Amino acid sequence: MNYGYFPGCSLHATAKEFNDSTKLVCDKLDLELKEIDKWICCGATPAHTTNQELGIALPFANLQLAADQGFDTVVAPCAACFNRLRSADFEVKHSGYTAERVGYITGSRTDINVRILHIIQLFRDEYGYSRLKEVFSKPLKGLKVANYYGCLLLRPSLVMKLDDPENPVIMDELTNLTGAESVPWAFKTECCGASLAIPETEIVLDLSKKIIDSAKNAGADVIAVACPLCHANLDMRQKQIGKKFGADYSTPVLYITQLLGLALGIDPSKLGLDSHLVDPYPVLRAKNIL
Repeated sequence: MNYGYFPGCSLHATAKEFNDSTKLVCDKLDLELKEIDKWICCGATPAHTTNQELGIALPFANLQLAADQGFDTVVAPCAACFNRLRSADFEVKHSGYTAERVGYITGSRTDINVRILHIIQLFRDEYGYSRLKEVFSKPLKGLKVANYYGCLLLRPSLVMKLDDPENPVIMDELTNLTGAESVPWAFKTECCGASLAIPETEIVLDLSKKIIDSAKNAGADVIAVACPLCHANLDMRQKQIGKKFGADYSTPVLYITQLLGLALGIDPSKLGLDSHLVDPYPVLRAKNIL
């Protein structure tokens, strides 16, 4: 079975390593991702905070494209894209007026039925844990991981339907399958500040510091994420956080697909590990993973 692939803007730019590692892992698992032809930006945060109809029409237009191209399932690794696609689909299905308006704006039908999966759902629900456990050839033994879910993957829970919004476990389960240890910690669903990083940088520094501190206090060697915005704040801002609070911050932040890729024996250089600002190589070498 092939899946319609919606990378979104971030995975073609600032989160290229998320895109690369996602494709490499799926290739290894024989999960065929076919990029939706002529996809457009889902609008992310700016669209739905500026214009409600635009915030629904933009992501739904991508679902219309997917349906027209014969896909019954769309996979979106970016948490923001996943959130907007799911939200748009929900709004159109639950409001006749919204469906009519979106159809008018996009010039296409709205009576479509396309499943929307995050990449981690693809691994859990389509490939399955039992099969995954059998294919990991390079266990990540000794590595302690704080799995960070953030906001957009889980909320609103009625729409996202990914996992328990207060105590999600899907990333923890995937991590444990690799042979690494998922550590329990208190900030796995706290907000990092997301797109406030530009207009309200100080708020993001404070929020990100608390998340990283919680992970370190739990004994984590690395933090795993499934969201480009979360990765940007937690990885890129550590030097600023250290300067502001007078402490050393050097906790590597990896995409969950990069961890899965390492456990599958994929060449680390192809997974984009060298693209992070906080170098993960020293920790991975110390754990004899590299």
